[in-house]
Amino acid sequence: VVVVFVVILTNAERRIPVQYAKRVVGRKMYGGQASHIPLKVNMSGVMPIIFASALVSIPNMIGSFINFDAAAHPFWASFFQVFNYRSFLYAVIYLLLIVAFNYFYVAIQYNPVEIANNLRKNNGAIPGIRPGKPTSDFITKSLSKITFIGAMFLGVVAILPIILGNVTGTNIQLGGTSLLIVVGVALDTGRSMESYMLMRHHKGFLE
Repeated sequence: VVVVFVVILTNAERRIPVQYAKRVVGRKMYGGQASHIPLKVNMSGVMPIIFASALVSIPNMIGSFINFDAAAHPFWASFFQVFNYRSFLYAVIYLLLIVAFNYFYVAIQYNPVEIANNLRKNNGAIPGIRPGKPTSDFITKSLSKITFIGAMFLGVVAILPIILGNVTGTNIQLGGTSLLIVVGVALDTGRSMESYMLMRHHKGFLE
């Protein structure tokens, strides 16, 4: 069930419709077709989980190098206990860091202002939305909603092994990062095989 959930949300995307106006250049007419802007739910992949896990594991790593008496230093003992893999606060901090890194990664990879300017240069517009700043605001709002859904998806996949480990009392080795990587590699392999088979069995016009 978890694998199916990951596959569905990895491939899920929202398509913003775009309509290009017709323009005449010389004796030829260009444009007039309809297209879309794809906004993937999981736009950042496993990068937020990797960044968050690396950052949240630093205090625990420092605590393992420092040998101190827990009775003599109760504050530091409780501080390092917060970053224990099985603690509740660890899962909460881990989830918040994943959400923050997901928003940060999408913000540096996706520029709604540039997309709106490119649409206006190519005589494209979103139906019902004026070109320019209204288009940029609409894309930003849509991207914010999609990013939140993707961040929650990554957070659930990442902390689910921690929750199941605390409930069942077992150590689950397959983490959220490993599951996302396995599913991503399987989907990419399937697409590559499908495109290769399509090229091998495609008949040309002269056959």
